[in-house]
Amino acid sequence: MIPSPAELGHLALWLAAATALVMAAAPLHAALAGLARPAAVTHGLLLVAAYAAMTHAFLVSDFSVSLVATNSHTAKPLLYKVTGVWANHEGSMLLWVLILGLAGLAVALVPLPLGPAFRARTLGSLGVVALGFLAFLLFASNPFARLDPAPPEGLGLNPLLQDPGLAFHPPTLYLGYVGLVVAFALAVAALLDGKVGPAWAKATRPWVTLAWAFLTLGIALGSWWAYYELGWGGWWFWDPVENAALMPWLAATALLHSIRVLETRDALRNWTLMLAIAGFALSMLGTFIVRSGLLTSVHAFAVDPTRGLFLLALLVGLTAWALLVWALRAPKVAEGARFAATSREGLLVVNNLLLMALLAIVFIGTLYPLALEAWNGRQISVGPPYFNATTVPLVLLLAVLMGVGPFLAWKRGATKGLGRRLLLPGLLATLAALAMLGLLGVTGVLTLLGFAAAAWLAVASLQLLARRGLTLGRAGTALAHLGVALTILGATASGALQREALVSLRVGEGFEIAGFTVTLEDVAPKAGPNWTALEATLAVQREGAPVATLRPQSRTYTSPPMETTEAGIAMWRAGDLYGVLGKPDGSGRWQIHFWVKPLIHFIWWGALLMAAGGVLALGGALRFAQLGRRRPAARAAPVPLPAE
Repeated sequence: MIPSPAELGHLALWLAAATALVMAAAPLHAALAGLARPAAVTHGLLLVAAYAAMTHAFLVSDFSVSLVATNSHTAKPLLYKVTGVWANHEGSMLLWVLILGLAGLAVALVPLPLGPAFRARTLGSLGVVALGFLAFLLFASNPFARLDPAPPEGLGLNPLLQDPGLAFHPPTLYLGYVGLVVAFALAVAALLDGKVGPAWAKATRPWVTLAWAFLTLGIALGSWWAYYELGWGGWWFWDPVENAALMPWLAATALLHSIRVLETRDALRNWTLMLAIAGFALSMLGTFIVRSGLLTSVHAFAVDPTRGLFLLALLVGLTAWALLVWALRAPKVAEGARFAATSREGLLVVNNLLLMALLAIVFIGTLYPLALEAWNGRQISVGPPYFNATTVPLVLLLAVLMGVGPFLAWKRGATKGLGRRLLLPGLLATLAALAMLGLLGVTGVLTLLGFAAAAWLAVASLQLLARRGLTLGRAGTALAHLGVALTILGATASGALQREALVSLRVGEGFEIAGFTVTLEDVAPKAGPNWTALEATLAVQREGAPVATLRPQSRTYTSPPMETTEAGIAMWRAGDLYGVLGKPDGSGRWQIHFWVKPLIHFIWWGALLMAAGGVLALGGALRFAQLGRRRPAARAAPVPLPAE
């Protein structure tokens, strides 16, 4: 009997676990080290085959596969059959191990100048992680579990996930997580192989930069998706799952800066290694939080505590292993170069400390309620008031330091000419705060400081771009910092300057808000491929001239049955007009929730600029490395550990 594609996919998963075991064992003996590279290539290809088999099952609606039966439907549009593969617990983990397998394949094939033993140790660490996750899939969350008999129809996909955002947000976020796993594997290999120094930093920085860029994009895409899909009018709620993605991003941001110091000045060796381990541990923590059953969220996949315990054991085991390696080997790593407190390295250390303070705030605010509920069943809420009050001042201080850092010299504590360079940013920051206070009546201290910090950092970044002898690396840094300035500006303006109205209208009636006239022109039925809806038509005018027409919907899905809200959004001068259709009151009136959100798009434009700056800086680093290989100049050798 010929096996079905689903059965072949299940077999491919088992074979992938076997090759992961070979990868993990290869560095244990010199005679086996040569197996690491072919095992990693085979491992990646087997995971591609397994994932292709699952995608085929979704495309042909093979309801004999339990995952397809519970997450798909024959009437589901093709796009959501493809994205539905990872829109669930088991499928998302399958995508996770696929990306990890492809990363291992890349590590096996790309140049890695630290030697074959180092590559084998790196692949060995990746094999350990892959083996853990494949064990979880095969024994606790088998994506290829079968149903006999197969149901005639599937249950369908959660309507909140039937959105193009599903095609981009999870894969981008997972690429960031896996990039941190590779950085972690490189850190473990450096500790075991005794190669901690500029050469290791140069080999690791591309992975860290790509992980940071993808995490930035993934978080931004998730924020944008929640903003336009959920109809709540916000873009960040400090949800535990949002925080689970933010924490590794903060660690990756600190790692990106510290690894630059290690590469350039051969300093912060142990701190950089610790950050690589922390980034991995936090990405694992995020995986646990989403799939543990500890919380109920639109982002969460699992409600099975048994699988949560398996993931917790995996998280604790892998993190403990990494920390044990660090504890045993880190004391043998030499201190590295010293530097003045007022040098660029010194400011980057302060930058790292502030990022760690932010990480601690988010970590405590996210995990304390979950731990308390797990301990005694008591439920408490830690939300925006706590996070905003504690994180915003630190973010503003970080913005100030980011404007100063690129103008400082490496190693030396000289600050001559610094005041002259920062005079223009300081002047425009002051003018921005005064303009907000005098022209728009903004009075909140943190809000005024937000506008000032955005202006300060933007002008300082543009000054850096205008300097002579600009390299790709410096240009990337300047663009990333400019992106941070835009995001701060968008977050500050959309919060302080937004206007909101909640009204009940009959068709033909209107209201005034922030200089706009909004009229409810119609409420009519509308049908989609697997939903029906009531769609409102909101005509927006300003000073008698048409500005936009918004069409918010109240949708009803049949498979599975669920009501959702689709916001009507129109862009106006880098801001948004945002309308939501509520329920009728029984007397012919409809509830309309309406916002005017100035400059809100700067939040996501800034994130895109941040990621672009990171990629540009990476391009400069790779070009520099290529030039370095062509020149016979002296190079900083890795620093070996003392003989035992």
